[in-house]
Amino acid sequence: MLTRAELKQQAKEQLKGNLGMLVLCGVIYFAISMVLSMIPYVGAIATLFVIPPIYLGLFIVLLNVTYGEKVEVGTLFEPFSNCFGTSIIANLLVGIYTLGWTLLFIIPGLVKQYSYAMTFYILAENPNMTANEAITESRQIMNGHKLELFVLHLSFIPWILLSCITFGIAYVYVLPYMNLTITNFYHNIKRKNAEASYETIEEAVAE
Repeated sequence: MLTRAELKQQAKEQLKGNLGMLVLCGVIYFAISMVLSMIPYVGAIATLFVIPPIYLGLFIVLLNVTYGEKVEVGTLFEPFSNCFGTSIIANLLVGIYTLGWTLLFIIPGLVKQYSYAMTFYILAENPNMTANEAITESRQIMNGHKLELFVLHLSFIPWILLSCITFGIAYVYVLPYMNLTITNFYHNIKRKNAEASYETIEEAVAE
């Protein structure tokens, strides 16, 4: 497993040459969200069907950066053609499951939120998966890693404070930096989970 410092260093390297496009994609996402939220009644309904696919597109963009692939604005809208319904269902299910646990107690709701944190990364890499399959896999790979992700989030508090002090200007760098670091965290735990599964198969064969 890579350390937090190593994950962040990876993200800094990946930002080189990609920061502008990541900022542009983020601005487009937030602009569409804002416009829809300002439209009475129809905007709320449209949000349910428009935002989840674009949100999934952001994860595809982040994954492309970490894979060293070319990043384009059009990538944001890819899920409309290959994962439209699944992205909407995944967004609804994650919200419902998290809310259900939160209504029981706040802490279980927070824990479950971290369990489902990798759902859209998984769906971005596996568009043929169902929403529940992606959620289930997220729970599996996050098993034993929820606290790590929580601490990773906490480590960005100084950056968030800097963004507040600069009236949000620093977010231009901070948000892509944070998102790429978390994307690297996803790769890290996915790889570890795959290695653990391989070792389990080897042990079973040996027996």
